[in-house]
Amino acid sequence: MSKEESRFRGRARDYSRYRPGYPVELATHLERVGLLPAYGVVADVAAGTGKLSALFLDRGHVVYGVEPNGEMRAAAERAFLGRENFHSVNGTAEATGLPAGSVDLVTVGQALHWFDLKLAREEFLRVLRPAGAVAVVWNEREEAEGFGAAYQRIVDTYKRERRPVSCKSITPGMLNAFFAPEPPGWLRVRQGCHYTLEGIIGRMRSSSYMPYEPDEAHDMIAALEKAFDAHAVNGQVELEYQAVMCYGRFRAVEATVQA
Repeated sequence: MSKEESRFRGRARDYSRYRPGYPVELATHLERVGLLPAYGVVADVAAGTGKLSALFLDRGHVVYGVEPNGEMRAAAERAFLGRENFHSVNGTAEATGLPAGSVDLVTVGQALHWFDLKLAREEFLRVLRPAGAVAVVWNEREEAEGFGAAYQRIVDTYKRERRPVSCKSITPGMLNAFFAPEPPGWLRVRQGCHYTLEGIIGRMRSSSYMPYEPDEAHDMIAALEKAFDAHAVNGQVELEYQAVMCYGRFRAVEATVQA
């Protein structure tokens, strides 16, 4: 197991239950602009527990969920048990194990920051059909006010790394280079997620850079309980997100993409 995979050891249950999903508008937009044909084939790379895969499965597309972490992959397999259009694959962004020219769309949900961008780009080009496309998706949490601001203060206090590895490390310039020579398109969709106390604790514990084991997470959980009591309405608090999608067709270029 790689260092990146081990960071999520034991977190699959919380990740599956409490991480936000993605709005269906992302999938319908890709269909509408002609980047995903009806009943197309999708490679969801670093699929995790299947948060992004679900969008495309529900719309009749065939999805290959490529995921190196065994716990995450098993959670997706349980979630999609009996879905004939879902195929679980033990692979990475740099070596998916998929046949060349076999998919219409490669998707990446909340994971591009883990990849070697140069090698991943080469692999995506290999598995895509001619005129194939890529969609990089992530959820940005709003932190400005209310419970969101309190949640962020707790993250800043108890995170185990000064600069956690996250989607924030991927800049627009890096994405422009990744999709070059054509500039990518962008779509943003707001969504709110409501959590019980159990849910908000699980949401925080699902992040790879936050304490997880009960002994190390004790103070973090106490702070969350206090913030929850201060902000809860009818037994729930809300975190607001923007689902962000950067997308476009993929083709080979001579320039080297810097990771």
